Amino acid sequence: MRGTSSSTAVTRNTLRQQIADALRDEVLAGRLQPGQEFTVKQIAEQYGVSATPVREALVDLSAQGLLDSDQHRGFKVHQFSVDDYRGMVEARSLIVDGIFRRVAVRGSGGSGGVHGQSLVSVRRRAEEAARAARVGDLDILIGYDLRFWRELSSIVANRYISDFLHRLRVQAWVFAVPYLRGDAQVRDWLWNGHEDLVNAVTTGDADSVRVVIGAYNDHALAWADRLER
Repeated sequence: MRGTSSSTAVTRNTLRQQIADALRDEVLAGRLQPGQEFTVKQIAEQYGVSATPVREALVDLSAQGLLDSDQHRGFKVHQFSVDDYRGMVEARSLIVDGIFRRVAVRGSGGSGGVHGQSLVSVRRRAEEAARAARVGDLDILIGYDLRFWRELSSIVANRYISDFLHRLRVQAWVFAVPYLRGDAQVRDWLWNGHEDLVNAVTTGDADSVRVVIGAYNDHALAWADRLER
């Protein structure tokens, strides 16, 4: 009896995560727009599942700042402002700068930067993300960009920092996607310095790390300024 209950809980938790991932992808793809409302019942019918894992998935996404919940009206996609976006950039820049400065210092002290088999995967993500950015392919870019930063930060930072940065980047993409998809100059506003950052981190070049991270942050803030203009 205990085993059956445990199995049911595992299945429900897996389904909960799958639904949360699917809805997050819908938001990132722009198919669920900021401010769009829906109920647990609608999502359950859409995916052909019971209400319980759907409700749990929506609560998870609300805790991540991607959805707003209303006791009477259900849920809606959170609408971030330009100021929210600037706050995300500032928060992640402070943390990322500190992380990679430390890595660069270790490298300049003789350890030679960050190496290992795990960095091979990060470099592949960097190449694909940069390629997608240069051609303006948002669908490809978002996935590779998120995986690139998640894997790189997991190598150079602890799990709590890595999870926090990942959440900030998802939120930033949620804000940016509706604007970028309607922008004829989208290729000019997609950062493509992923490979430069991997090279700098690999060699432990402190100056190069600072330059790449600085350009990354400046690029994001310049885009925010453009939106307001």
